[in-house]
Amino acid sequence: MKRLMLFAVLSAVLVAAGCQDQQTSQKENTNETKTTEKQAENQQADQAAEEEAAVEEEPVETKPDQHQQEADDVIGTIEKPVTVDNPDSIEVVVNKTRQFPDGWAPKDLVEPDVPFYFNEHIEKRKMRKEAASALEELFDAAQKDGMELVAASGYRSEARQKQIYENNVASQGQEETDKVSSRPGRSEHQSGLAIDLTSAEMALALEETFINTDEGKWLADHAYEHGFIVRYPKGKTDITGYSYEPWHIRYVGKDLAKQIHEEGVTLEEHFQMESDLKS
Repeated sequence: MKRLMLFAVLSAVLVAAGCQDQQTSQKENTNETKTTEKQAENQQADQAAEEEAAVEEEPVETKPDQHQQEADDVIGTIEKPVTVDNPDSIEVVVNKTRQFPDGWAPKDLVEPDVPFYFNEHIEKRKMRKEAASALEELFDAAQKDGMELVAASGYRSEARQKQIYENNVASQGQEETDKVSSRPGRSEHQSGLAIDLTSAEMALALEETFINTDEGKWLADHAYEHGFIVRYPKGKTDITGYSYEPWHIRYVGKDLAKQIHEEGVTLEEHFQMESDLKS
């Protein structure tokens, strides 16, 4: 009998111990689950914070034009100009310190259907196709407003620019020539995107007084509507390197032309390009 009672007591003790172990195990499992869930929550929070920080740190590109990186790094001089790496772009910037690659020429030259002051079909009658189409639109608009523009000089090869520059140096001296004429390889006319315009009132001359004519005023006010800018504005010689030329327009596309017209700046200023205009 005593043995039976002892066995019953031991069984009760073992059962109680088993229950306690089971409860402890359940508590441990519950704690482990809560810990795992907390760690997962913390990891998700950390990941969300990292992603938010990455978005905040992502640089904002305020002027997404193709020249900005180049403008930050390249400063040429008259004696040591830099060579542009985007000569085919309608936004290419060439000036006294930025030149075309040697022998470069546009491949899509055509003759715009506008009145020229000469009848010969020579190279200066040509422009790049996109610019030529835009010029035709400009002339149509001018005619509708009663203006009588006349085209004077479009594309000019590097070889032709060399002849013009050397002739001017021989007759005027280099200092005076550099105020009004580009050195070979640095002329906007070589781009096929620039053209000089005049009028009968000007007797077809290219002079500053063109701005006093109705055609000159109209061009200054409306060129941008057709993708052109007056490339060498008044009072900007220290930036462009050239005297005021109200007759010289340059095709850059309607969007960019509108921006530059509204900003009242030069092509160099818009693209934040610095140049050392001293020899």
